[in-house]
Amino acid sequence: MYDYLIVGSGLFGAVFAHEAAKAGKSCLVIDKRQHTGGNLHCQLIDNIWVHQYGAHIFHTSNRQVWQYVNQLTEFNNFVNSPLASYQGKLYHLPFNMNTFYELWGVRTPAEAQAKIDEQRSEFAHITQPANLEEQALTLCGRDIYERLIKGYTEKQWGCAATQLPAFIIKRLPFRFTFDNNYFNDRYQGIPEGGGYNALIDALLAKADVRLGTDYFAHRDELHAQARCTLYTGCIDEFYNYCHGHLDYRSLRFEHKRLNTPDFQGNAVVNYTERQVPYTRVIEHKHFAPGSQQPTTVVTYEHPDSFAPGKEPYYPVNDARNAAIYARYAAMADAEPDVLFGGRLARYTYADMDDTIMAALELCKKVFQQ
Repeated sequence: MYDYLIVGSGLFGAVFAHEAAKAGKSCLVIDKRQHTGGNLHCQLIDNIWVHQYGAHIFHTSNRQVWQYVNQLTEFNNFVNSPLASYQGKLYHLPFNMNTFYELWGVRTPAEAQAKIDEQRSEFAHITQPANLEEQALTLCGRDIYERLIKGYTEKQWGCAATQLPAFIIKRLPFRFTFDNNYFNDRYQGIPEGGGYNALIDALLAKADVRLGTDYFAHRDELHAQARCTLYTGCIDEFYNYCHGHLDYRSLRFEHKRLNTPDFQGNAVVNYTERQVPYTRVIEHKHFAPGSQQPTTVVTYEHPDSFAPGKEPYYPVNDARNAAIYARYAAMADAEPDVLFGGRLARYTYADMDDTIMAALELCKKVFQQ
């Protein structure tokens, strides 16, 4: 008998398995897919590690988490500096002095601030934004919103910005320096050789792993093999949707191998026009600075509606879903011999460092009992 059955071999489950092994516990990890790692899984194509489920760039200001992952596999020094494409013109992200120069020709922070204030003044009459569009216009004005936010956001969520709640954009960070580093975090990088597979393999090294295993098709049999279960799947599915289905947005990925050494010169380019069907193009070789392969692999990332058989990526944070999740969370908190963790079980979007920290905190609580 195993001490723990872990449903899902993504980052949360893998960290739990690693810490359980350190605590002398045995684990059986199952996954319905034919690979470990969940959405972190990478595939080697032409000596390029391709992120199969969208770009995953590790970033954190948490020294404990950074040291934790680097003890398992070494990370490189990749810095995320995406570009945005709108009507054939490129803009730097995040919003910084390069962006402001490209938009308005301003050269100094004072000129940029004055231009932003001028743009915002047009919407000073909106004191209580009723939706995302009004919120964004009061924060940044028309130019940034219409060129760099509106179309991208509407594609991502599958509806007009006027139908989205204002709280989705709480603030817009402006940087009045010529710094294109997207993240403010102190530590940032991508795993060296092996992609994220190397990290997941190290985390699962002492666990028994069964792939292609549907938890719900073998639930009773699997529970009988362990004293306790860690469940990282969709919480509404665990409870057979008794309080209703939680809403998600999904993604669809179109991978292309190209006979050119460099397609776009950057790891990530966002496409912010509503008419362009994809939100971004990822060129994976640029995640490993200095890559010299004669070919390249790019991924077109398409927003998609969620339906059975599709991967749930982004929770829909509105009042309806919050109420439904609260009912499931109450049931989960009272569940005997079952732990819940990860983005799907907790109906949240979480960066990788937050996922690791949440798993470590759960382990500390469980294994100190």
